[in-house]
Amino acid sequence: MLKLLRDRRIASGMLAAMLLFIGQFALFTYLRPSLETVTGVDVTTLSVLLLIVGISGFAGTYLFGGVLKDRMRATLVFIPSVMALVAVALAVLGTSFWPTAALLGIWGLVSTAAPVAWSTWLTRTVPDDAEIGGGLMVAVIQLAITIVAAAGGLVYDATGPVIDFWSSGAVLVLAAVLAFAADQAAKKASAADRPSPTMSKAHRVIPNPAPVLK
Repeated sequence: MLKLLRDRRIASGMLAAMLLFIGQFALFTYLRPSLETVTGVDVTTLSVLLLIVGISGFAGTYLFGGVLKDRMRATLVFIPSVMALVAVALAVLGTSFWPTAALLGIWGLVSTAAPVAWSTWLTRTVPDDAEIGGGLMVAVIQLAITIVAAAGGLVYDATGPVIDFWSSGAVLVLAAVLAFAADQAAKKASAADRPSPTMSKAHRVIPNPAPVLK
């Protein structure tokens, strides 16, 4: 597992994934108290909002499953970028119910595709070590949850839900930037591993012509 992290592509990709999950869980973990205190919803309305997130997430899994086949690299940047915009919008519009409901629908649609997207990227980047890569991805997600559990509660208690949303948005922006960097590193490595046509032609073995019998 540590051997994979020596690869610059994997290291930058896993850091981007960890920041994405930190930003995701920093918002979602404290979503209920935020909705109760800022938006002012009751228990029934809260259940409806969480149901919207769940249904949107179910739809997003199928939607992005098809997109990942052809546009995986763009998707890795798109997901945290949209999540960052939603987090900032919730910080600004969180007191209004309908904008909040719409934003949570977008959040659910996009956020559930994140584990699928990064797992797909990992298996394509290191196909020979896909099993080890899967274990590494699980470790990254667990580390992100641990960081949010330790630091996220302190931030929420000290500053409140609005700053928590802004913090989530900032982390997700960093995740998008690092996802782009990881994609560029992967493309450069793929180009370096691919033999050039000139080299292939230079190393082509030309058989000796058969002797002409007279």
